[in-house]
Amino acid sequence: MEQRVLPTTTRRITAFLDGPDSPDISNPIHSTAVAAAYGFKAALVGGVTVYGWTIPALIDFFGEAWLDGGWIDVAFRRPVYPGDEMTAAVEDAGGGTGTLTMTNGEDERCLVGTAGMGDAPWLGELHLPARRTAEPRPAELPWLTIENAPVGQDLRPMAVPFTVDHAVEYALEKQADNHPRWTGDRPRVHPGWLAARMTPMIHHSYDYAPAIHTRSQVQHLARAEAGQVFTVAGRFIETFERKDNHYAVVDGVILAEDGTEVARIRHTTIFRVAPRG
Repeated sequence: MEQRVLPTTTRRITAFLDGPDSPDISNPIHSTAVAAAYGFKAALVGGVTVYGWTIPALIDFFGEAWLDGGWIDVAFRRPVYPGDEMTAAVEDAGGGTGTLTMTNGEDERCLVGTAGMGDAPWLGELHLPARRTAEPRPAELPWLTIENAPVGQDLRPMAVPFTVDHAVEYALEKQADNHPRWTGDRPRVHPGWLAARMTPMIHHSYDYAPAIHTRSQVQHLARAEAGQVFTVAGRFIETFERKDNHYAVVDGVILAEDGTEVARIRHTTIFRVAPRG
């Protein structure tokens, strides 16, 4: 399929929480009460949700082939709050790549990234896990710390069913996108859902919360369709401290039911958040 490149493509959306505003959710930084306790003015909208809102602009820029063989490196620079008026823009950066930004109503860049077709320049840096057969989650898990982080080790692989109904619900309720590619016959798996698998996969081996997602590097490798059980496997690469925040870097792979790799991902997150101010 021929790559289609446009000078600039955009999408506008009013930010909203994609789940309940409750301190009892798995990551309570996405609730008003806990976000306020850490110095934020409102609940934080999830980073992968915000990234997902940029997908229509990316597809307009690169064409639908990007979903099966494109890549993106995206960083989350500022909080996105419910009610923010967000604009995603992809601009030609030359050499078949595009720069992605998502700005709020005050023209602050909340998300920045670079995307392209084919193999990402950093693809060879990702560490693939050898442990790829899904395992059940034990009843109790250790609390993740810098001291016990399993650097250089594989995490527990996780089975994730994703039905056609799940695909439609995700597209409509979390992404506000009713395009037939997500809701019609043989619906695709939304890239936002793929990027969001890394956090649950880490939680399949360790407990931690609240957390803030800071960066995703995603390489799409094959068509991912709903209606099957995916396996998410990963390896813990690095942990470090910056401004009293504790970070984790985890590389992962998402496998279709037949074993095909549909995506490789490097996920960076703050797993211990320092209160602001």
